[in-house]
Amino acid sequence: MPDRSRMLGEILIEMGCLTPLELADALGKQKERNERLGDILVDLGYIQPEDLTRALADQFDMEMVDLESIDIDKDVIEMIPAETARDHTIIPIDYDDDTLIIAMGDPWDLNTIDNLRFMVNCTVECVLATKPAIKEAINRYYGIQENQLDDMIADIGEEDISFVDHNAEMEGDASAEDAPVIKLVYLIITEAVRSRASDIHVEPMADRLRIRYRIDGNCYEVDSPPKRLQSAVLARLKIMAKMNMAEKRRPQDGRIKISTLGRDIDLRVNSLPATHGESVVMRILDKEAVMFGLDQLGFHADDYRILQGLIRRPNGVMLVTGPTGSGKTTTLYAALNELNRSDRKIITAEDPVEYNLSGINQCQVNRAAGMTFDKIIRAMLRQAPNIILVGEIRDQETADIAIQAALTGHLVFSTLHTNDAPSAITRLIDMGVAPFLVASSVQAIIAQRLVRRICPDCKEEIQPDVSILKSAGITDEQINNNKFYGGAGCEACKGQGFRGRRGIYEIMVMNSRLREMAFKIATTDAIRNQAVRDGMHTLLMDGVRKVLEGMTTAEEILTVAKNVT
Repeated sequence: MPDRSRMLGEILIEMGCLTPLELADALGKQKERNERLGDILVDLGYIQPEDLTRALADQFDMEMVDLESIDIDKDVIEMIPAETARDHTIIPIDYDDDTLIIAMGDPWDLNTIDNLRFMVNCTVECVLATKPAIKEAINRYYGIQENQLDDMIADIGEEDISFVDHNAEMEGDASAEDAPVIKLVYLIITEAVRSRASDIHVEPMADRLRIRYRIDGNCYEVDSPPKRLQSAVLARLKIMAKMNMAEKRRPQDGRIKISTLGRDIDLRVNSLPATHGESVVMRILDKEAVMFGLDQLGFHADDYRILQGLIRRPNGVMLVTGPTGSGKTTTLYAALNELNRSDRKIITAEDPVEYNLSGINQCQVNRAAGMTFDKIIRAMLRQAPNIILVGEIRDQETADIAIQAALTGHLVFSTLHTNDAPSAITRLIDMGVAPFLVASSVQAIIAQRLVRRICPDCKEEIQPDVSILKSAGITDEQINNNKFYGGAGCEACKGQGFRGRRGIYEIMVMNSRLREMAFKIATTDAIRNQAVRDGMHTLLMDGVRKVLEGMTTAEEILTVAKNVT
């Protein structure tokens, strides 16, 4: 049974954490402040939060837990609303046999426990944890409140800026991890990962340091540090990316490895000297976010069946085209993962290697060492691979070698920067590749874009503008026979109505007619028209299918696909 007759101060003195003089001082302050004695002792610095929690656990005969060592299930977290957890400094940690286990810092808060029993309609048992650990866990599992970045910025003084900016050699010192600017940078990265951002933009402006996250293709500004923190934040990022701290006049590239939210994240960092200081962009390379199966990328059922047949051909060139950020790498990695078996040898040449794939030999382009795409591919062919991935075909020499590899029995995957699939044929010929080589080696070309997906949590039926539907190519019959959807905006999608992205695709499979047109150097329009007659769905056509399926909106399709029909 709990021995509540033992006073908290007495227990702390027995533990050796507190002196009688300090206790007397705290008791005097308690009369003035009307707060709990434990909180006053921590506030005065006489004891640590861990000491208080251990003493309370002794007094109330309760278990004390280390929240950092616990991985809490998402379903358990969702049993208690974020507002309730924050207001009462509690967090659910486990649910078993109709009993919810709650970690709390104040065992006297019996009213909250009674309210929780009514809220969750089950038995509630409590364990103790330090209040700072509970607040950190709340941020980790529920997300950080919008004003927390402002609070952290307000806590940073000039001495903190000087500490980080001029003591880079303390990078490995444990005490350096307590510096507020270091915590601020970590917070910026953590919130970006939590928000599903693909990039973090740190941009010096005339009067402030602007922070923006690119989420689902669009940039959103978040709480930004004041101008006085610019040099400290940029210095910290350059330290983490192992860049040259003294070089501020030339662009630099670096890489950051960080563990946050239970995941190991890589960030590809680039700094660019600008008018008001160095602009830094960090591309978030989250392997968990990119490792999709082909069936998760958004291919229509018909296109998915076509693609499954294409990637299992014994040889030939498969090209994926689209602008930067259109998901080409994700598509290629998904195809390689499906083909990655112990009886196949797969080698890649990439610039840079963004994600490490288990069981695949990946080569990094290094021009300074003479490791260019064409030299890597030549060396690859002596390794007897079954499948080759060339990160990008940029010039005639790389294209010629890739095509020769395909003609000698290898399946070659690569990317090309063109607007649509038919343009890739013209682009290769313009590079100087012989038309007969293009016609005989290319098996298929996939063009793709990414469109935002309607948020599933706030998806609702809408009455869209008919003129917009018709601009997308949706017929009157389709308008009359289908329902259309949009997102109302909710907490999950931050009021945007969209959450996540999926691809729209056009797959041009080469046949005898298209090969003959390539051999005769036909125009892109002529090739496109013939491909459509042979059954190819253009990007806009595939987008319309996604609108009719309720995955996205006509406005979204027009934004990314109208100019490439």
